[in-house]
Amino acid sequence: MIALRALAARLWQQPYLLLSITILTWAGNSIVGRAVRDSIPPMTLTACRWVGASLVVMPFAMHHIRRDWPVLKAHWRMVLLLGLLGVAAFNTFLYLGVHYTTASNALLIQASTPPLILIIGWMLNGERTTTQRLFGTLLSMAGVGVVVAQGSLQTLLHMKLNMGDILVLIASIAWASYTVLLPRRPDVHPLAFLTVTFLIAAACVAPLAAWEIAEGARIVWSPGAVGAIAYVALVPSVIGYICYTRGVALVGSAVSGQFINAMPLVGAFLAVLLLGEKLALYHFIGMAMILAGIVWFTRGR
Repeated sequence: MIALRALAARLWQQPYLLLSITILTWAGNSIVGRAVRDSIPPMTLTACRWVGASLVVMPFAMHHIRRDWPVLKAHWRMVLLLGLLGVAAFNTFLYLGVHYTTASNALLIQASTPPLILIIGWMLNGERTTTQRLFGTLLSMAGVGVVVAQGSLQTLLHMKLNMGDILVLIASIAWASYTVLLPRRPDVHPLAFLTVTFLIAAACVAPLAAWEIAEGARIVWSPGAVGAIAYVALVPSVIGYICYTRGVALVGSAVSGQFINAMPLVGAFLAVLLLGEKLALYHFIGMAMILAGIVWFTRGR
């Protein structure tokens, strides 16, 4: 037990490892979301995710919530805003968007998150970037473009925008804003903060899920559907958000946001492992560009 606590304490101080875990869990979320898109309606999946995540963390968080409630109450506006932006709005618009656009378009649009973080950080906090950071961002985005376009410039040029693309872009703006504002969260225990934001998201999404069901949408129950709900409630929600929140606290919003560009790459490798897809040369070229951009960006701190 002492050894496990020591290991957890060391992990808690490793921002890049924590952010890597985050991206791994969120890439897995994308794989699961695509796999069950025909059996679980998007708003219903979102509601199940945040209700389930709240139930998972509640027993561990209640003590911290009671202790930190005066601080949470005093900063309720910021807590509400973060819950709406980073949990409710981001996931709602993303799940809706991927039902109306291709996975390639969604991944490419999400690559706009790091530069959006730089822009919003400059607008809200007066944060300035360096030429090295800007180059690293552009290099990673180019690597994402190589992966999404499958190494073909023609594929990239012939992508067409639709309503789904706009929804994914709104999701990216919401997430970039959440990342920039996250350092302003009240100084409370991470579980207390995350549980409250999860509850905010569940309260916001529940009416949308009810409307979806009233319109005739239903879950096609199967072991895979149950496993998918359990996965999205625990892994990308609880584990992913805890790691991301801590990563932002350690290295800031700009560096943390840069890791978002690794999601298409990680998703491609997970697709190989879980869906039997094959890697091509463009995957490795994109991987090299994404990783080089992240390294270049972090060295420009």
